[in-house]
Amino acid sequence: MRIRPAATASELLAAAHLYDAEPRPEWADRFLAAGGHLMLIAYAGDFPAGFVSGVEMLHPDKGTEMCLYELGVDERYRRRGIGRALTEALAAEARERGCYDMWVGVERDNEAALATYRSAGAADDGVFAMLTWEFGAEH
Repeated sequence: MRIRPAATASELLAAAHLYDAEPRPEWADRFLAAGGHLMLIAYAGDFPAGFVSGVEMLHPDKGTEMCLYELGVDERYRRRGIGRALTEALAAEARERGCYDMWVGVERDNEAALATYRSAGAADDGVFAMLTWEFGAEH
């Protein structure tokens, strides 16, 4: 397995089987053009077996932190350490970029995700509520 940053829209689109929904080429282009957006893809041979995406978040009084936005591993490759390796690779990239921390939101009943993130060194930071505003699928 090798992990590398996605550099082209075709790489992002080739990992479509790992996403929640079908990716759009224009969104893939926009993702790559946006500063602070990063996707690392784990390859088994030439097959995209998993990915992790991160977004740098900057604030005037805090500096930069990395949000682990999403992690996905193809079902055939789960329980082999790929999720942990991707998480560790994103954390290494965050450190290299000068981020002061990295965080992820996880549902409390998602035991697989919690175990993956903890195995990669994350610690529980307490309970919080996540509120959302829905603007429709086209935004």
